[in-house]
Amino acid sequence: MAATTVKHPKGLYFVFSISIAERFGYYGMRALFVLYMINALMMDKDLSALIYGNYTGLVYLTPLIGGYVADKYWGMRRSTFWGTVLMVIGQLLMFFSALYFQYPGPARWLMYLGLGALIFGNGFFKPNVSTFVGQLYEPGDRRLDSAYTIFYMGVNLGAFVAPLICGFLGDTGDPADFKWGFLVAAIVSLLCLILYVLRKDKYLVDPAGNPIGVEAAAGKKREATGTIPSVKYTLKEIVLWIVVAGGLFALFIYLFKGDLIGAFIYTAALVVPAFVISDKSLTKIERQRIWVIYIIAFFVIFFWSAFEQAGISLTYFAAEQTNRDILGWTMPTSWFQSFNSVFVILLAPLFAQLWLALGARNREPSSPVKQAIGLLLLSLGYLLIAIGVQGVEPGVKVSIMWLVGLYFIHTMGELCLSPIGLSMVNKLSPVRFASLLMGVWYLSMATANKLAGTLSSLYPEEGKMKYLFGIEIANLFDFFMVFVVMAAVASLILFLLSKKLQKLMHGVR
Repeated sequence: MAATTVKHPKGLYFVFSISIAERFGYYGMRALFVLYMINALMMDKDLSALIYGNYTGLVYLTPLIGGYVADKYWGMRRSTFWGTVLMVIGQLLMFFSALYFQYPGPARWLMYLGLGALIFGNGFFKPNVSTFVGQLYEPGDRRLDSAYTIFYMGVNLGAFVAPLICGFLGDTGDPADFKWGFLVAAIVSLLCLILYVLRKDKYLVDPAGNPIGVEAAAGKKREATGTIPSVKYTLKEIVLWIVVAGGLFALFIYLFKGDLIGAFIYTAALVVPAFVISDKSLTKIERQRIWVIYIIAFFVIFFWSAFEQAGISLTYFAAEQTNRDILGWTMPTSWFQSFNSVFVILLAPLFAQLWLALGARNREPSSPVKQAIGLLLLSLGYLLIAIGVQGVEPGVKVSIMWLVGLYFIHTMGELCLSPIGLSMVNKLSPVRFASLLMGVWYLSMATANKLAGTLSSLYPEEGKMKYLFGIEIANLFDFFMVFVVMAAVASLILFLLSKKLQKLMHGVR
C-alpha cells in the first residue's frame, strides 16, 4: 500500500483549472441549446429532444475514439490538445449559427457542424483528462477517491458559472441574443486551450516527477510481467466482429424506426465492451475487474438517463410550470441548470472528507455500494417532485422549491456515483487500457443520454397521448414516477450484487 498524505499534488489543481474552463464552454452552450432550438430555430419539442439526445449521447460515445487513439498512437497530452482545439471551433460555429438564426437553412447546418466539432472535441478531451487525475498518484493511494471528488468540484464550478453568464447574455427573450451566450462559451474554451498549452509540462507529472501522458499506453510494459502485450486478430476474427456489429446495427435500426444515431450508440454499447474483454492478453484478475466496470456501467445508464432530464424535460418544466418570479424579477429558465452545480461545489468537500474519514476507520463503503446509494437518492429526488405536482393541472405553476429540492437530492446522489465511478475505473483498469476503459465508462453515459432524449419525449403535452410499455403517461405525476421506479429498482439490484462485485474487484475498494 502506498504511503498516503493529506496534501494533493499540484497537478490535480491544474487539471481542476482546465476542467473549469472546458466545462464552462460545454454547460454554457448546453444551457441555451434546447431554448435556442425552440425559440430561435422554431423546432418543436419532439425534434429538439431528439437532437439533444443525439448530441449528448455522441458526446459520451466519442471518448471511445479519443481513448483508443490516446492509448495506441498519440498519448493523452496530444489527444487532449486536439480535443480542446475542436471544442473551440465547435463553440465558434454555434455562435455563427445564432448570428444568422433568421436564415433557418444555413443556421441549422452551422449548428450541426458545430455540434460535430464539439462531439469529437469532447471525445478526445474527456477520457484523457479524467485519466490524468489517476496517474498523478501512486497505485493504492487512498487519496484517489478524494482527488476525483475535488476534480469533480472543478468540473461543476465551470458548470455552475456558465449557465448564469451565458444565460444572462443569451436567454433574454430575444432570439437575436443567443449568439452572445455562445460567444462567451467560445472565448472561455479558447482560454482553456491557452492554459493547457502553457502549463501542461510543469504540472502533468507523476509522484516521481516524470511526465505523464506523453507516450501511448500501448507502448508501455505490462506491470506484472514486464512484457509488451502484442495481440493480433486473425482475418476470421475481424470478419466475425464486423458481422456481429452490422447485425446489431441493422436490428436497432429496425427496432428504433430508422434512428441511425441511436442504432450506432446502442450497437457500440454492446460491441466495444465485448471486443475489449475478449483481448487475449488479459489475465483472469484483469478480466474480472473489467467485468465489474461493465456491470456497474450498466446500472449507471439508469442513473444518467434520469439525471440528464435536467437539460430537456426539466427545462420544459422550469419554463412552463415553475413560478420563476422572485420579488418582481423573473429568473431565466437557463439558470436552473446551475442549481446542481452550486450544490456540488458546496457538498463536494464534505463528501471528500467523508470518504477520507471512513477510509481511515476502514468503514468506507465499496464503490458498488456508493453507487447504489446514488441511485436511491436519484429516486427520492423524483419522488419529491412527483409529490409536488400531484393533482396540478397543465399550465398551473408550482413553487420553485420543488425543483430546488430535486436538484439538491440529485446532487448528493451524483457525488456518490459519478466521481466514485471515475476513480473505480482508474483503479480497476490495466494501465495499457486505462483511457480506452474510461471511454467505455463514458459509453454507458452515451447510452444513458440517448435514452434520456427518448424518455423526455414522454413529457405530457396537451392533445398528445403518450405511453410507456402500454401504460399511459397522462400527467406530470405519471411522468416523474417513471424515474422513481426505474432508479429504485436499479438501486435495489445493485445493492444485492455489491458483495459479489466486491470479490471480483480483488482487493480494490
